[in-house]
Parts: sequence; C-alpha cells; structure tokens
Amino acid sequence: MRLLLLLLVFATEAWGAHAYSQFGDIKYPAGFKHFEWVNPDAPKGGEIELVPPLRITNFDKFNPFTLKGTSAPGLGALVFESLLTATMDEPTTEYGLLAEDVEVAKDKLSVVFRLNPAARFNDGSPVMAADVKHSFDMLLSKQAAPQYRVLLSDVKGVSVIGPRTVRFDFKRPNAELPLLVGGLPVFSRKWGAGKPFDQIIMELPIASGPYKVGRMNFGRDITYERRDDYWAKELPVRRGVYNFDRITYKIYKDNTAQTEAFKAGEFDYLRTFSAREWARTYVGKKFDSGELIKTEWTYKNAGDFQGFLINTRREKFKDPRVREALGLAFDFEWMNRQLMYNSYIRVRGFFNNSDFESKGLPGPDELKVLEPLRKQLPQKVFKEEVPLAPVNGTPEALRDNLRKARDLLAAAGWTYRDGALRNAKGEPFTVEYLDSSGAERLVIPYFQQLAKLGIEGQYRRADFALIQKRLDVFDFDLFTVRVPGREAPGAELLDRWGSESADTEGSGNLIGIKDPAVDALVNHVVASRARPELVANLRALDRVLRHGYYVVPQWFSNTYRVSYRSGKFEQPQVMPQYYQAEDWVISTWWRKR
Repeated sequence: MRLLLLLLVFATEAWGAHAYSQFGDIKYPAGFKHFEWVNPDAPKGGEIELVPPLRITNFDKFNPFTLKGTSAPGLGALVFESLLTATMDEPTTEYGLLAEDVEVAKDKLSVVFRLNPAARFNDGSPVMAADVKHSFDMLLSKQAAPQYRVLLSDVKGVSVIGPRTVRFDFKRPNAELPLLVGGLPVFSRKWGAGKPFDQIIMELPIASGPYKVGRMNFGRDITYERRDDYWAKELPVRRGVYNFDRITYKIYKDNTAQTEAFKAGEFDYLRTFSAREWARTYVGKKFDSGELIKTEWTYKNAGDFQGFLINTRREKFKDPRVREALGLAFDFEWMNRQLMYNSYIRVRGFFNNSDFESKGLPGPDELKVLEPLRKQLPQKVFKEEVPLAPVNGTPEALRDNLRKARDLLAAAGWTYRDGALRNAKGEPFTVEYLDSSGAERLVIPYFQQLAKLGIEGQYRRADFALIQKRLDVFDFDLFTVRVPGREAPGAELLDRWGSESADTEGSGNLIGIKDPAVDALVNHVVASRARPELVANLRALDRVLRHGYYVVPQWFSNTYRVSYRSGKFEQPQVMPQYYQAEDWVISTWWRKR
C-alpha cells in the first residue's frame, strides 16, 4: 500500500493528513502550491454571463437542499462550501477546504475533521464544529430532500469533540464515506433564525463560499458577487480559481429565445445538448468572423447515461417482456442519421465508456459477486450475454425487431384487437411522455413505431416545475434522464436503484426498482475496498439491471459542445481530465484585460 495512504490511517492522536483518497492515490503532497489545471496568477475582476446548464424557467428559493420549489442556479457551487473539496484531475481524492486536517480511524468506522481557524461565513462569523453538526442534522432531517438520507444512510452520527473538531461515526467500513461527509455543504446555525429547515426559503444563505447573492430579477436572472473578504483565497485549493467579480445566470423561456439572445450579445457562454441546434442554429456571420467561438471539448470522464426511464410502478410496465418490447421499437440509428447528424454514440448500459461496463458473458470476477445471488436472479444473467440495445436503422431490421416486440407483448398478455393493443381486460396500451425541453421531434418518431404495435403515444409538454412535481410523486410513464458518468460510482446508487428509495417521494429511484438482488449488489458497490473490487461489483450490477430492461437506452456524446464570446476571456494552459464544462469555465477562466 502506498505511503500516502498510510498518512491517512494513523494513530488516533496523530494529525496532519491534508487530503483523503478513496483508493489511496493522492497526487498533490502536503504544502502544494496550487492545482495544475489553474493559473495561480490569474487576475481577478470583470464578469461572465451565462445560462443554467439544465433548463429552468424560474427560481423561487435560496435553499437548494429542500424538495419543494426551484433554487437559484449556481447557488450550491458558488455560495456553499464543504470540509473537503474535489480536484478536476483526480476522480476519488479530495483536499482540505473548511477542514485543515482529516483523520480516518484504523478500523475505518470514523473520520475526524479539524476546521481551519481562518474559516469564516459571509456574515463574518467563524465556522465552528457546531455549524458542521447543525448542517448534517438539517440535511438528514425529513425537512430536506430525501437523497441526503439515502446517500448517508451508513453514517451513524456526528459529534462535536472540540470547538473546531468534529467526528463522523459510521455503521460499517466504507472507503467512500469520508468523501461523502467531507463533501457535505456547511452553513451557519444562524441561517433561517431557527425556522424549520423546509421553511427557510427566501432567506439569503449564511455560508462560507467565494460568492454571495447580489442583484436578481426573479424569473430572469441572478448575479453572484465575489467576496472581497473571502477567507480561503490564499489556500492552495483556491489559488487561481473563482476569478470573476460577478457571475450572472440568465433565464430564458425557450431555446429559441436563448439562442437569439446569445447571438445578440446578452450573455457570454453556453453549452448545448442538441446536435440539431449545434449544426443548424449556431451558424452565421458572427461565428464565421470569430466573434462567437464554437468548439467541442474532449474529456476523460466516464460516459453519461441517458434513456427513457420506465416507471415500473405502473401495472402495464411490471413485466420485463413489455419493457424489452418498448426498447425494440426505438430506432436510434435512423434518429442519429436523420435528426442528430450522426453526432451521438448509443448508450449500451448504465456505465458507458468506463471500466464498469459489463460485456459478453460474466467473467470470474463478476461470477464471484453473482453466485451468492443465483436463486434471486434469472438464469439468463449467468447463461446469456449481457443485453445490447437493438440495432435498427433499416426497414428490414426495424420490421424484425417489431415482430420480436409483438411476440413479447403477446406473451405478456397484450394483443391487438379493436384498433389497439389491449390486455385481457380490454384496456388499451397507452404511453405518456412528459417533456419540458422541446424534445417532440425526437419523441414523435418513436411513438410512430410504437403505433405499429398498437400502442398509443401521448406527448405532454409542460413547464419544468410542474413536471418536477409529478416526478416527485412518481406520476409518469416515461421520462428522459441524463446521468453524468462518474469515475467511482457509490452511495448515490442507493438513491437511484435501492428498494428503500422506491417509495420515498422525491427520490432518484424514478424507475421504482425494488429488487433484493439489486439492493445486495448496490451494497457491495458501496462497501468496495479497492478499485478492482469496485469494478467487479459495478459490472455485476450493470449486467443485472440490463437484464431487467428498465430503460430504453438513448445516446451520449464524448465531447462538450460549447460556444462563447471571443476576445473577452482567457483560460489556463492545462485542461483538467475529469470536469464538467460549466464548472471549469466559472472556476478557472478570467476576464481578459
């Protein structure tokens, strides 16, 4: 085991670890000056104006940790901080921020953080251990969004053991838990003046981040102002970052208005997820002249997952043969060629373009994980190759797949009669799709193929806030979700696929998976002690989920499509390996002088 890991697991009386790594790999030694992917001498000043990466049409609260309402874009990253902070060139390592020391117990059942005495909230008050405990207690209360309770279900509790020293105790050894608790947002006990946490809505956060909320127009824009008194600006993890004096997010009602506003100079940067817009809308004199830069950034992140999630709480979707049939009718190849300029890669599983993607028949490492669950799993998991998304793209291939889909539906009790596909009760098969992003041109061709099976597709477009309310109570048939790839998936999978979260309103388990075998596999993932073990556990999980046909796989891209105004900004010479486009822009770019 590497020496650096030994620095993290030392005697109880020892202090001094400046970082924690899930698997023992720490790139930057104690006393390092700055991260490699920043310019430590970047000048401060100026502003950048951009749009939220995910479509919202309004915001109505300044508390991003509760379920109801929509919080202001950028709030979590710019205003709040945590005990540890991640780096964009190491996927499973975090370095001290609010905490100057981190100590993991030898038995891995606790972690102690000692706070930096210089840490201050934006009201000037010091960050104390009691604030850390208060933040943890609020986030795990029923007044907060349920994801925190699931994510931190293995945390037994938190104790204040000194004015600036706090200990988290764990229910079981878990190498990821110090990263999870170290990454929790910390806020002042004074925020909300004692109100119930879900009643803290419009009160401006009392937090320690580099920015504070400035000017705002509800429904239109919000500006964050860089704090002159920011306590951490000379820390190694903060040198060269957050260089803009002001960061403004602008909100537009639809894509057309947003695109035209960008061309007119109303904001500086955006990322688009639409290949059609990229090819046909981001063109013209301003792009030709170089006034607007249009480029694609590569990255080494694991591939995103994106697909139609199927709500298995609905009786019509409970049979996996029905769900498999829905996937057979999806003609990705035609869509990619005709509508998306061959810009996308087909999603194969839940961990695309990563070591965690299951392939072929299960290997010895997967079998070691799967064998104890043999009685709970269908035998095809062991005997058949992992399912791949069907290949269409030609009339012949599509006809063959539609015939397979028809036979699967018939075997599940759905037959065509009286002008529709019906079950034994005579009820017609309908599928409703909820949309707030204008994806009709991609959904309708899919519904046209479903219609050939006798399935009626119903397209419903509404404001995202209304759709979110329906998703929170699982009132939907199909809904598209994109999940960014992670280099070390872990406890977040409990929320996404765990049985406990299936009945928790507002959880990430939109599919409604309640499967003891999946629960066991997710728990194996969470308990992984080394990367090879994590790889085997995730491959086994990917295999089992794919055999369940819980989604209709869509597509992903291995580049970020971004556009920005030229001549206004500069960027570091070194580009990080693992990053999200917007995070890199707002944290490391600076205004050109």
